[in-house]
Amino acid sequence: MAATPLATYPRKSHRNEAMTWAALPEGAQNLQEGRCEVTAGTSQPVGFVQEKQTGNHEKTLKAHKEDKQQKLLEMNGHTSAPHSYDYDLIVIGGGSGGLAAAKEAAKYEKKVMVLDFVTPTPLGNSWGLGGTCVNVGCIPKKLMHQAALLGQALQDSRKYGWQFTEEVKHNWMTMTESVQNYIGSLNWGYRVSLREKNVTYENAYGEFVGPHTVKATNKRGVEKLYTAERFLIATGERPRYLGIPGDREYCISSDDLFSLPYCPGKTLVVGASYVALECAGFLAGLGLDVTVMVRSILLRGFDQDIANKIGEYMEEHGINFIREFVPIKVEQIEEGTPGRLKVTAKSTTGNQIIEGEYNTVSPVLLAIGRDPCTRKIGLDKIGVKINEKTGKIPVNDEEQTNVPYIYAVGDILQDKLELTPVAIQAGRLLVQRLYAGATSKCDYLNVPTTVFTPLEYGACGYSEEAAVEKFGEENIEVYHSHFWPLEWTVPSRDNNKCYAKIICNIQDKERIIGFHVLGPNAGEITQGFAAAMKCGVTKEQLDSTVGIHPVCAEVCI
Repeated sequence: MAATPLATYPRKSHRNEAMTWAALPEGAQNLQEGRCEVTAGTSQPVGFVQEKQTGNHEKTLKAHKEDKQQKLLEMNGHTSAPHSYDYDLIVIGGGSGGLAAAKEAAKYEKKVMVLDFVTPTPLGNSWGLGGTCVNVGCIPKKLMHQAALLGQALQDSRKYGWQFTEEVKHNWMTMTESVQNYIGSLNWGYRVSLREKNVTYENAYGEFVGPHTVKATNKRGVEKLYTAERFLIATGERPRYLGIPGDREYCISSDDLFSLPYCPGKTLVVGASYVALECAGFLAGLGLDVTVMVRSILLRGFDQDIANKIGEYMEEHGINFIREFVPIKVEQIEEGTPGRLKVTAKSTTGNQIIEGEYNTVSPVLLAIGRDPCTRKIGLDKIGVKINEKTGKIPVNDEEQTNVPYIYAVGDILQDKLELTPVAIQAGRLLVQRLYAGATSKCDYLNVPTTVFTPLEYGACGYSEEAAVEKFGEENIEVYHSHFWPLEWTVPSRDNNKCYAKIICNIQDKERIIGFHVLGPNAGEITQGFAAAMKCGVTKEQLDSTVGIHPVCAEVCI
C-alpha cells in the first residue's frame, strides 16, 4: 500500500518533529509538552500525519492489523494519493458506471481520470462518451420503441374520432437522425460535466502495463503512461458474433442498428434475449417484415410464464418465429443498402437444414452472449483474476478484485446483474466507501427492470422458477390475473393479453418476493412496487392499499 507513512509518538524523528511543530498550542515549550496538550484524554501513543492527529493508539493499531491505514487517513480528511502517483483514481471505461464513479470521486476533491475508447464494429461503427446504454442500448432502444407505439396509437386514434385521409408512412432516416442528435447532445453533456468537475478525460484505450500503471493509446496511436493509487474497471461488454461464415462481413448487431443509415427492410433477428425481442418488436411496429430465429427458450433468466406470453403476443402481431434453429452460414446475394442475404440454418434437435432470404441479418446476440471487454486490457500483467470461460471479473461485496487497488463495476462483474442503474449505484457507493468513510454496499437483490417488447414487461425479484428453486414449491404462493387496459377497450384490441403476477413467501408472512407485470407502461408501474419490496411489503399490506382507478397498476393491489 502506497499510503503516507504513519508516525507514533514519542519516537525520535526530526522529520516528524518538524511536521508537528506548526500544530503546537501557543505556549507549549517542546514537542512532548505540545503533544500532551493536543492529545489530552486519549490513549498513548497517538498517531500523527502531516501535522494532523489520525487517531489514538488503539485506532491506529487496529487499522494496521486490518490493513486499512489508507482508509483511516481518508476518513480523517487527508488526501489519498502521494505525489508519486499522477491520479488518485483512474477509471477505465466511460459508460454509466464509470462516469458515475468518476464524478462522485471528484466531489471529494480527488484527482480523477477517465479513459474511454470504442473499438469500431466490423462495419466501422463507433460512438461518443457515455457507454452502451446511452449510445447503442437503453436510450435509442426506448426511443425507437416509442416510435413503434406511436404507430399503434395512430391506428387506435380512428376509434377515438380522429380522421385523416392521407396514408401514414414511417421515415427511418428522420427517426435515426433525431435519435442520434439527442444522443450527441448527451455525449457532449457528459464531456462538459467531467470538465466542470475537473475530471481529466482522454479518448484513449486503457491497458495495464504494470502495478499502478496504465498505458493510454489514442486513435492516432500515440501512447502515454499514467499512474494512480486506485483503478476502477468499467469497460462493459460488446456483442458476440456467431463465428460462422459471413457473420462479420454481412450481419449487423445492436451496436450498428440504431444508427443504420438506411431502413433495414426484411430482417432476421437471431437470438431470444431481451435485446433481440425488443429490436424485433420495434422493427415490426415500424411496419417491417421481421423473423426471429430462436435457439431454445425466450428470455432466459426471466419468468418463463411471462416470456411465453410475450412470444405469443408478438406472433399474433405478425412477427415470425423460427424455433430451435441456429444460423450456420450467411451469404450475400445482392449488394445494396439494404442488399439481399441468404441465411442457412440448422436444427438444434436434428439434421434439418433451412434457407431464407433477408435484407438485413441482425444478430442481436445476447441469447448467444455478450463478451466482457476484459481480455485485452492487461489484467494478466497485474494479476487480476478473471473467469477464463466468460471473461467476467470476480469481486467481493465491495466491488474489489483480488488485487486490492483494482475495483470493477457494471456488466463485467461475475454473477451480478447487467443493468445500467446497478452499475451507477455500485460506482457511487464504491467511491463513497473509499473516500467518504461510508459503509453502504450495492444491493443486487430486488432490482427492478423492464423489457421493452411490444407488450412491456416489468419485473422485480424472483421469477416463479427461481422462487420454487430457492424456497420450495410448498413455501410460495402465486397470485395472478389477466387484465384489459381501459385505453384498449375503445379500439377493441388485445383483450386480456395483459397480465400481472405476484409471488409470496408463505413462511415469511407472505412477503412479496417476486413482482411481474405485462402491459403498457410496465416500467412505471414496477418502479413503485420495487420500492415497496425494498421495504419488505407483504400481500396483506398490498391488499389493504387503496388502488388508483382506472389505471393498470390497480390490478396489482
